[in-house]
Amino acid sequence: MIRRSLNSLYLFCKSRRALTSWALPMETTSDTSFSTIANDHKSLCLTLAEQLIRRGLLSSAQQVIQRLVSHSSSVSDAIWVANFGIERGLDLGLGTYGALIKKLVGSGQHQLAEVLYHENVRSRGIDPDPLILTHMVICFCTLGKLEEASFHLSRLLMKSCAPCKATCNSLLQELYDREMILDAFDFFVWISNARVFLGFWCNRLIDRLCNRGYMDEALQVFDIMREKIGYLPTVHMYKTLFYGFCKRGWVFEAELLFAEMESQGVYIDKTMYTSLISEYCKSKKMKMAMRVLLRMLKTGCEPDNRTCNTLIHGFMKLGLFEKGWVISKQMIELGMQPDVITCGIMISEYCKEGKCDSALMLLNTMVGCNVTPSVHCYTVLINALHRENRFMEIDELYESMLNSGVVPDHVLYFTLLRNYPKGHEFQLAHMVLQAIGKIGCGIDPSVLSASTHMLRHGDLEQEIEILLGEIVKSNINLAAVGFSVYILALCMDGKTNAALNCLNRMASLGCKPLLFTYNSLIKSLCQDGLFEDVESLIAIMEEQGVIADRTTYLIMINGLCKQGDLESALGVLDHMDDMGMKPGVAIYDSIIDCLGREKRVLEAESMFKRMLEEGVDPDEVVYTTMIMAYLNNGRVFEGRQLFEKMMENSIQPSMLSYTALISGLVKRNMTDKGCIYLARMLRDGVSPNVVLYTSLISHSLKKGKFEYAVRLVDLMDNSQIEFDLVSYIVLVSGVCRNIPVISKKWHNLNRNNLRAWQMLFLLLHQSTLLPKVNYLQVHLSSSEEIKCFAVKLIQKIQDTRFMPNLYLYNGIISGFCWAQRMQEAYDNFESMQRQGLRPNQVTYTILMNGHVHSGDIDSAIGIFNKMNADGCDPDRIAYNTLLRGLCKAGRPVDALTLSYTMRKRGVFLSKLSYESLLNCFCASNLDDGAFKLFEEMIASNYIPRRFNRHWLLSMLCEKSKLREAQIVFDTMLEKGQAWNYGRKRVFVES
Repeated sequence: MIRRSLNSLYLFCKSRRALTSWALPMETTSDTSFSTIANDHKSLCLTLAEQLIRRGLLSSAQQVIQRLVSHSSSVSDAIWVANFGIERGLDLGLGTYGALIKKLVGSGQHQLAEVLYHENVRSRGIDPDPLILTHMVICFCTLGKLEEASFHLSRLLMKSCAPCKATCNSLLQELYDREMILDAFDFFVWISNARVFLGFWCNRLIDRLCNRGYMDEALQVFDIMREKIGYLPTVHMYKTLFYGFCKRGWVFEAELLFAEMESQGVYIDKTMYTSLISEYCKSKKMKMAMRVLLRMLKTGCEPDNRTCNTLIHGFMKLGLFEKGWVISKQMIELGMQPDVITCGIMISEYCKEGKCDSALMLLNTMVGCNVTPSVHCYTVLINALHRENRFMEIDELYESMLNSGVVPDHVLYFTLLRNYPKGHEFQLAHMVLQAIGKIGCGIDPSVLSASTHMLRHGDLEQEIEILLGEIVKSNINLAAVGFSVYILALCMDGKTNAALNCLNRMASLGCKPLLFTYNSLIKSLCQDGLFEDVESLIAIMEEQGVIADRTTYLIMINGLCKQGDLESALGVLDHMDDMGMKPGVAIYDSIIDCLGREKRVLEAESMFKRMLEEGVDPDEVVYTTMIMAYLNNGRVFEGRQLFEKMMENSIQPSMLSYTALISGLVKRNMTDKGCIYLARMLRDGVSPNVVLYTSLISHSLKKGKFEYAVRLVDLMDNSQIEFDLVSYIVLVSGVCRNIPVISKKWHNLNRNNLRAWQMLFLLLHQSTLLPKVNYLQVHLSSSEEIKCFAVKLIQKIQDTRFMPNLYLYNGIISGFCWAQRMQEAYDNFESMQRQGLRPNQVTYTILMNGHVHSGDIDSAIGIFNKMNADGCDPDRIAYNTLLRGLCKAGRPVDALTLSYTMRKRGVFLSKLSYESLLNCFCASNLDDGAFKLFEEMIASNYIPRRFNRHWLLSMLCEKSKLREAQIVFDTMLEKGQAWNYGRKRVFVES
């Protein structure tokens, strides 16, 4: 085999990649190669090698060539020497190739070393020695070929050879550059155990591990550095570990490291003291936090505003407002003045506790002391006023904010949206952007356009874009806020593509989007189910240096859970863990809620335990979610036990958790147990609200206790508890379901059940100051009385502030349909469209069902056709409703045709629809079609009910279709269905 000369290999690699340049000799023949070497010793050695080759002493010649290659002063000299041997037919041997590869790698000629290795060692099946393997690991790492490097390192270890420091350093560097930090950590531990110490890697690994949240691994590197390598930790290393512990909430480990730093004489600054205080405040250990403050003062380290604000936040978050004020007074004694952050913390915590008036007083105090409140102060106050339905004060507070010269931001816009009905997103965005332009940039909005109320909807968007252009010219930072407001408005209006175009416009103007902007777009894409586009958007974020936060991941996980894609949601959670980002309690709550709804309660329980193990403090919301998961899956004991555990952990139950537990117990027919917790709730001073009443009304209606639901509504009215949107939707839909069938009477309930419901009602009544009234009397005893009640309820709903609302309109239309007042149903159908609400599948299905119940199947077909014509694709429920209507009308052929259409569109028949079809075909004496339907039902794993299968078998027997009859009979026996059939079994001869 003719081998390529090393000179040609060098030239080939040089053309592929620019390497360190050095001149090659013009002459490369064996006769002139000696003249290129200045050193006489080398000339004599080459002469000796040539003589040895001629005498056949090849092994000795190889050793001479190897020695010359090893001691060559440059790569070019080494290649000339090697070529000398090759041209004389000498097989250089493994030692020479190893020496040459070592020299190539050492001089940075890694690509040439790789080619040399592959063509002269690997391709010839030569087993490389440790020298070659060592340097090829370095070579492959430098070329970025990690898999090849790992493979050759494994071969080196199989030869029981420990890698050198250079080899280890190369592999560590490659792993580090690839962000494979845990692999780098594992390799570092391994080489340390093999007594290969790379102390300079300790600092780099600790930095990256702490940044990713791998604190156990970082601490292990720290211990290796001190115990095995003998290096003393630097101040930077101590601080890196300390802040890493604080970030993960490992306050005990942070405290130990803190003490060690003090013992080593390391100066502890106020930032470190504040961080430790913050962690104790987060874990609600205020005594420990105050102990750190005293320790800080004792060492002569004076606290600053941030330290005191952290303590104030900790006390006020626990509801200890007086102690928070004490800290604020101590600030003044220490020569500090409470700043806007101090007041912002107090206002925020007052609002969380529902003490809006106290928050407003503090805000006014700030203004009186010439301390301008931040936009955050106004935002939390507006949000709190909205919760208390104090809508007039919201507008006044917003005007006061503008008059104080405070520039609104995107978060305030998002908060204000809740105070406006849907459809006003752009008007509100225009209003906020005008304030940003006027206060923040000095732009006079009147110069740009006419007043907002004279603009049409399309013109308003154009006006916003013009205004944004002016803000960009004046202040690029406020422009980012303005674009964030506009993009949120587009997303809220369902214009995701327009929002993405706006994002591109920002980039073209050199305006960097805020994280809030990206989160708004990600939420909109998730709502549309476009999760692949979400991944692309996150990649764009990272390119622009915007890092996804917990809110980003929460939006993604919420979207995936709503789509029922739990596996992807768990994948996102694992990705967060890989990134070293600790998921918040809201993320766990979303996943636990989804697992509970899918009846995967054991996995929900495991996720709850994982949350605790990760050091995430559960709040009342996630406790309530887990309690609901237990109750909805029949594990009542575990649900009640977790409720008690929540109280043991100093989380006082509010209406949220009490409602979940009481409602869940009532739903599981354990009303007597629900009474126990209702009584405890009242003793705790928690008054029943609209949410509890709504849940009890809903369960009453679902269980057929119509009169009881009416009494609850009456009690709500007398207790002056105002209905909300959900209450009206639950009531109108529940009442309408009871119109066609008279609800169960109280005297049909068993004595224990009746006593429990009576006790529940009496407890609710005791929470009011109303006189005792017999609210349990039954006044509605006929379907006509229920219809009258439903019509009165509909009339009341039409006058509420919640109209127009699609859900309420659907409930109203349903009520009129069940009351067989179709004209009034159509009047509301047209009214909702005039008010800008587009009917959905539910609306059309309700109208179809109304016509079916009134026996007007042609009108039902007309509504179905209108549904398609209006671009509203029928869903499974709509198809099945019309199909059952056709069967009820005795039109089996039309029903069968519709079932074929359903299959073409990927919609499958429900069991009830199959039963209707089978019944219709039997009634029409269409035995062949009925038998085929029977086979389809069995193939779909649906078992026909006894009446239909008896009818089909009788019809087949009467028409002497004994083979089909035998198939029906045997199939049902195979399915384990008892016939109880009064005829003699017909046996069919095979």
